[in-house]
Amino acid sequence: MPHLPRLFSSLLLFLLLSLTSFAQPAPTADSDMPTDYLPKEFHAGRREALRNLMPENSVVVIFAYPTRTYSNDVEYIYHANPDMYYFSGYKEPHSVLLIFKENQTDSLGSSYNELLFVQKRDPRAEQWTGKRLGTEGARTKLGFSTVYTSAEFKNFPISFNRFTKIIFDKLPDDIGNQANDADLFDLVKQFRQKAGVPEAGTFHARYDNRSFTKLTAQLREIKTPEELDLIRKAVEISCQGQNEVMKAVRPDMSELEIQGLHEYVHKKYGAESVGYGSIIGAGENGCILHYMENSKTKVGTSLLLMDVGAEYHGYTADVTRTVPVDGKFSEEERAIYQLVYDAQEAAFKTLHDGSSWADASKAAQHVIAEGLMKLGIIKNEYEVGRYFPHGLGHHIGLDVHDRGNYGKLKKDMVITIEPGIYIPEGSDCDKKWWSIAVRIEDDLLITQDGYELLSHFAPRKIEDIEKLMKEKSVINDFKLPPLESGKKKGF
Repeated sequence: MPHLPRLFSSLLLFLLLSLTSFAQPAPTADSDMPTDYLPKEFHAGRREALRNLMPENSVVVIFAYPTRTYSNDVEYIYHANPDMYYFSGYKEPHSVLLIFKENQTDSLGSSYNELLFVQKRDPRAEQWTGKRLGTEGARTKLGFSTVYTSAEFKNFPISFNRFTKIIFDKLPDDIGNQANDADLFDLVKQFRQKAGVPEAGTFHARYDNRSFTKLTAQLREIKTPEELDLIRKAVEISCQGQNEVMKAVRPDMSELEIQGLHEYVHKKYGAESVGYGSIIGAGENGCILHYMENSKTKVGTSLLLMDVGAEYHGYTADVTRTVPVDGKFSEEERAIYQLVYDAQEAAFKTLHDGSSWADASKAAQHVIAEGLMKLGIIKNEYEVGRYFPHGLGHHIGLDVHDRGNYGKLKKDMVITIEPGIYIPEGSDCDKKWWSIAVRIEDDLLITQDGYELLSHFAPRKIEDIEKLMKEKSVINDFKLPPLESGKKKGF
């Protein structure tokens, strides 16, 4: 597959030009938009694949995600329900998708096997929040033949009583009512009434949440070639961010500044967002597994754990590198880092089509347990969970912890392998080990006979990291003047 060029030479020029002028002209036509979105044929194929797995006389119902308030009357940037996007390509709120196992017939005798209800076009609203597809856009751009406005769902003549199984995810219950009959609040309410859905916690065999998770996981855990193209790009972009930060990092930088450097590189290559909150943990902060404050004003000369993943067209990477800010691992840092590296390599060797998560996890845990005992940090292998407290990996894709059934590994799954050792201050071991935190996380494609290391672009070996960190980055020469407000307050 084609890959992006490495940053080592070209990014210097890219960043220098970008830092002189951040403003970019807004796209004026569709020709200025990315051309590598998933095609409508992909989504149609996913619906057909789901239909083939569905039980007889069943319907799957998928709602959009709610919108979320950021501050007062300002909303967070909307993130589509991954299942809605996967099966339809629709990325707007206040919508519902119905997929039927068998063909249905309307009052005019026309046949259909899917229905999409979308928010209507509204020039006044679109002036504030952007263009909507509407029903015509859903037909032409997404390929649906039976599409209606969300307002039409209320009176649409469909009897859910005739279905043996009504399959849907857990219904959202923390949504606001926007005072019309076509928002998500009313769509869910109308569905409950139409289908006679019991209250939460009440079991009924016809209303099947478990099958929804199982069926969608069965599909989403195996990536198609179109998905792999996007995942490869997200992973390489993430690695290039890691590379540039390794060259640029200095002890006087803040965790937030380092986060910004990662995410700037992501956006320079077209990644719309991050797949999760970026984790930039210096020293003791690296011992917090999901540390996201990134508030340390100077990272100093400690180890720096950077767990950052670009999201590209909905698909996310998940790459972690741990580096010495001063460019050289100390003796203790080197010992812990090498142990994590060896554990990851041991896990890699177990991977192939038909292997198990358990085998990979046991291999990594055994290496870490043996190594920590030799270093005198633990007394027996049962204590390994004290310093390696999380699982070895997970699926990635439309979610960073992507949907999967977590049975045997299969060809075309994309997973992470992420062993780690975290020794917080005050641990029951020699103080020389305190505040050392190391995680190495890589993204891998399972193949018939082994695996492909997708995140090979960012160095993992100690000598390769130290070598890269000696290289100069254009960011090292970029300095902003102090803030006037900071001068007045003596900052």
